[in-house]
Formats: sequence, C-alpha cells, structure tokens
Amino acid sequence: MSHTTLLRSLALAAVVLVTAGAAAGQQSAAEKLGAVNFPVACNPAAQAEFARAVAALHSFWFDTAGKAFEAVAAGDPSCGMAHWGAAMTLLGNPLASPPSPKALQGGWAAVEKARAAGARTQRERDYIEAIAAFYKDAGTVDHRTRALAYEKAMEQLAARYPEDREASIFYALALNVTLVPTDKTYANQLKAAAVLEKVFAEQPNHPGVAHYLIHSYDVPPLAPKGLDAARRYAAIAPSAPHALHMPAHIFTRLGYWQESVDSNRASAAAAKDHGNWLHAMDYMTYGYLQLAQDGEAKRGLDAVQALGLPNNEYIGSAYALAAVPARYALERRRWSEAAALSLHPREFPWGRWPMAEAVNAYARGLGAARSGDATGARREADRLSALRDVLATAKQGYWADQTEIQRQAVIAWATRVEGKPEEALALMLRVVELEDKTEKHPVTPGPIVPPRELLGDMLLDMNRAAQALQVFEASLRGEPDRFHSVAGAARAAELAGDSARARQHYARLLTIAAKADGERPELRQASAFLGR
Repeated sequence: MSHTTLLRSLALAAVVLVTAGAAAGQQSAAEKLGAVNFPVACNPAAQAEFARAVAALHSFWFDTAGKAFEAVAAGDPSCGMAHWGAAMTLLGNPLASPPSPKALQGGWAAVEKARAAGARTQRERDYIEAIAAFYKDAGTVDHRTRALAYEKAMEQLAARYPEDREASIFYALALNVTLVPTDKTYANQLKAAAVLEKVFAEQPNHPGVAHYLIHSYDVPPLAPKGLDAARRYAAIAPSAPHALHMPAHIFTRLGYWQESVDSNRASAAAAKDHGNWLHAMDYMTYGYLQLAQDGEAKRGLDAVQALGLPNNEYIGSAYALAAVPARYALERRRWSEAAALSLHPREFPWGRWPMAEAVNAYARGLGAARSGDATGARREADRLSALRDVLATAKQGYWADQTEIQRQAVIAWATRVEGKPEEALALMLRVVELEDKTEKHPVTPGPIVPPRELLGDMLLDMNRAAQALQVFEASLRGEPDRFHSVAGAARAAELAGDSARARQHYARLLTIAAKADGERPELRQASAFLGR
C-alpha cells in the first residue's frame, strides 16, 4: 500500500471531533477541544485518544495532553507515537521559555521510548526523529541551535507529506518558536501564517491553527489579521484554559480592553494550575487598568497576592507575580507606591527568573525617579545592570536586552531629576530607539510602561507640548487606546493650543474609561476641557 493510500485510509478512522461522545470515552461529556485529524497506525481506541491528546496539546493544555498520551501508550504499547506525544508535551509552551533541565531529560527519554516501541510507518518514524533533533545533546548544544534543527526537520517532514496537515501545523509552530524578535519584516510569522491560513480554510475548527495564527499575528502591524482567529478560538476549544486566554493577545494589540478582560476572566476561572491562572490575571489586570477600572484591578492584585507559592517551572508565573503589582502602581501613577514595591512572594525562587525580578526593579526605579529620588532610582538601575549580566551569562539575549532597555529608562528619568534635561532627553530617545528594534514577549501583554509613552511624559515635563503630542500619537499607533498615551496626547494637544485634537483625544479617553471605578485626575481634566 502506498503512503498516500495508507494515510487516507487511516484518516477515515482518525477524523475525530474531540467533543462529547468521542470514541475513546476518556473525556467528560462537556469537553470540547476542537477537531483534529491526525491518523496514526495504532489500534482504533488508541487512535481516538491520540486525537484527543493532540487537540489538548495544540491548546497547550499539557496536563490533559500528557495523561492522554499515557493512556494511548497503555492501550497500545506498540504505538510509538504515544511517546512522541509525551516528548512534545514536555516542551511546555515553546514560545515562552526553553524546557527545564528535568523536562529535557524526560523528553529525550520519551524519544528513546518511541524508538523502542516502534512505528509502523515511515511518516511516524519521521515525526519521532524530528522531535529527537530538538532533544538530542541538550546538555551540550544550546537551545536555539536545537530549536532550529527541529524547525528544519519539520519543514522537511511537511514537504515530504504535503497531504498531512498536522505536519504543516507543527512546522508553523516551529517557525514561531525560532522567530527573531528584532526582525521587523516578520518573516517567520508571515511564513507560518501563510501555512496556517490555508489549513484554517480547510479545517475551521482546528484548535492549533487558530492558536498559532494568533501567535503569528501578535505584533502591532499584523494584529488586525489575527482578529478572525481570536474571535473563533475560544469557541473552538472552550475546555482548554489557554484557548480562552489566547484571543486576548490580539485584543490587547488592538486596544479591545473589554474583550481582553472577558477572555482572561474566563481563562482564569477555568484554570486549574497556577501558570495559566497567573498569566490570565496579568493580562486581565492590564486590561482593567486601561479601562480605569482600578477597583477591579485591585481585586485581581489581591487575588494574586493571596496566592501561595506557585509552580516555578513556568515563566508566566514568575512574570505575573512581579508584573501585576508593578502595573497596578504605575498605571495609577502612584510613584511612591511603585518605589516601595517588594517581591511577592518573598520565598519564590526569583533567581531562576531574573527577567521577572527585573520588572520589580524597573517599577521601583521609575517610581523613585518620578518621586524625585534620583539616588533610589540609580540604585535600582544598578540592580537592573546586575540582572542584565546574569541573563547575558545565561545566554538569554532577548531578556538581557529588555532589561537593558529598562535600565536605561530608569537612568534617563534619574538624570531628569538631577536637573540635566537635555542629557535625560537624549537618553530617553535612545531607549525608544532600542525598544523599536524588538518586539514584546508572549508572556506579557506589553511593556510595563512603553518607552515612547515615557518619552512623551518627559517632553511634557519639559514644556515641549507640541513634540510630546507627536510622540504620544506615535505611541498609540503601536499601543492603541492605552489610557495614559491617550491622556498624554490630549493634555499635550491642549497645552500646544490644538483644541481640535485635544477634544478628540479627551473624548476618546472618556469613551475608553466610560465604566471607570478609580480616581484618575486625567478623567477630571477631560470632563473639564470638554465642558468648556
């Protein structure tokens, strides 16, 4: 039998809508994970459970996926692809951070089990060898080199089996894993999206396609293209907490704050693990703060701070623990509160996540500088310098660069406080230049404070309203409807004597914050101006 004929015959048994009543009987009656067509040469019961496992994997529901792949192996010990699935699950979220040393060891062990169990088709053996390219020599070969090897293997696999849409989908994910954040042509993202859009037209209920399209378009210039996938993904796989969260990536890029809040509220309610819950809480708090719903944001902050010691295996946990308090203080412009922030919880192993600890130092540094304490700000800049060096030594170049951007922003504002406005402005312009060369990480809804917004604030502080207006409006093109960028643009236009633009921005501010529950002086200014 030819490969194509075998694949098509297997597909007759493999097309599984992973919802109520699926053949494996392993999921609850209410479970909905989307439609997956991934035929493998395992027994029929194992095949049905395999499709469910892959559907969960595509939505980064790793606990469920891992247990389902275990059930496949138990139901058909000769199904090598069950162990391929285990190896894929141990990648964790490959877009967030490299697997831990423990996960790397487990992944290689799963590859060896897959090889030992055997695979009945060359296609399945190719899948196993593709993931082996990632785990091989993990102790001596750096993460990016292995990720690129996996991407190349998946490219070859997808080309070898063009009728196998799963190969194409996993190849698209690999392209997003290996993208370069400084590539402003978005070559990998667009290549991945081109593959995924084709499959989406054929398989509109596929969870992985919707998920990876959102990631492919999670940059300001491409975000409008991701709105269709964002609107559909939560309905495709509502049982997976990450699927409920992911639309917020696009909603945040477009300034759709209420939609982002709603997505993350649903995700947090469904999450059974700290990682997904904290990640959703960070995005949700960010959205509430843009809506000036500070009371709701405070409830989110309180919930995060009431949490005990979370799982430290996931960057999202560490990042949210530092980011939620930082955002709550800085977005409300409570500078002294920001300057006094402490790490929560104190017993968390922050040394494992220097990029998260840097968020705390950044907030403290900005808070100190904006409170007039240049000495305190420079102390936090020194802390950021040390954290940057730790990240650089660990070969985490992206996060080292982000920490350097934060360090320079704190120094710029400290310099302003020290009475050196032109030097401070030159430093802040450099920060904006550095930020423009990179993109945000998927773990965060956006910069803790966008550098261009900080530049606008500095220009306003220096009575350069016309320049500040241009800067705030430029910031809004990348970060639409951010509360303080809109407020800054309105105030700058008012001071520059441009009443029409001031009226436009103030009106927009009141629309964004129509359900505000916090005390924001910017809203009083807007109402006063529009009332005149």
